[in-house]
Amino acid sequence: MRFSRMITVVDAHACGEPGRVITSGIADVPGKTMFEKMTYLRDHQDWLRKLMLREPRGYPAVCCNLVLPPTQPGAHAGYVIMEQTEYPVMSGTNTICVATALLETGLVPMQEPVTDLVLEAPAGLIHVRADCENGKVKQVTFRNVPAFAVHLDANVEVPTLGTVKVDVAFGGMFYVIADAAPLGLRLTPDEGRDIVRISEMVKAAAREQLPVSHPENPDFPGITISVLSGPPTHPKAHAKNAVTVSTGELDWNRPATWTGVLDRSPCGTGTCATMAALYAKGKLRLNEDFHHEGLLGTIFTGRLVGETQVGPYGAVIPTIGGQAWITGFCNYVVDPSDPFQEGFTIGDIW
Repeated sequence: MRFSRMITVVDAHACGEPGRVITSGIADVPGKTMFEKMTYLRDHQDWLRKLMLREPRGYPAVCCNLVLPPTQPGAHAGYVIMEQTEYPVMSGTNTICVATALLETGLVPMQEPVTDLVLEAPAGLIHVRADCENGKVKQVTFRNVPAFAVHLDANVEVPTLGTVKVDVAFGGMFYVIADAAPLGLRLTPDEGRDIVRISEMVKAAAREQLPVSHPENPDFPGITISVLSGPPTHPKAHAKNAVTVSTGELDWNRPATWTGVLDRSPCGTGTCATMAALYAKGKLRLNEDFHHEGLLGTIFTGRLVGETQVGPYGAVIPTIGGQAWITGFCNYVVDPSDPFQEGFTIGDIW
């Protein structure tokens, strides 16, 4: 039997969020920086994202990372992040999965009890500390790109919901953040359908009414993701959140077509954006742990370790810590006679 492609993958999850890591089968991608490589993939090789994330090989909740040679001195590896509707410049869960996969498979040598490594994301260099024991990565803590708040306690008008008060902050992606309680939500897994529907509505309104642009890289997209926040249920957590990732385009004239999927983890870049907003409001200080709970009860530990400036915005430097587990190894193939070489989506789960 002949296949036109064979792609080797390490499957993992970070506190519940699945993050597929491509380790071989794809040659290097054109581009002088990881951001340029990401742009090239998006514009010229988007078949890879579709192949790995759509059915029959993928499913709505899965993310994927392509490991590439780094472009910057001092980096151990580069990676491009692929999600259902976009190429994020940074992602916490995907970073944790990539670091774990590289170390536990030996692609980057593991040193116990601590391995320090540098990964190159499209957003820039990410410094990672991995606590290791008996060949296992027990915790990954990374220093993220600067996070900052753009809008605080801003009102957006959402059809059928009315006025909703939101924050907008950058934590590696631009997030719109709203309290769950005024929207009638408790942030429990059984509310998944309502959380997704309401989150997509709030995000659509925020994109229209609160346009944002990253001052240092206007090519970064605006608001693409949403956070609903509430009180914790885990005894060690300071807050709980639900993050909705879109799996389709939003159309106000066809709300029944709005589709999204809940982040299974506490969300790394979403936690960074939340911490930036809390800091701007005086509700979080530097150098104190912020334990953030996800819908599964898992926790990421965030910390703001310094202040900086991003264009006109006062910003903070966040770190995020969490754990990933490898769930499998697979060689995905493409049969040249397969009519669904780039996968497909069907409305029952998408």
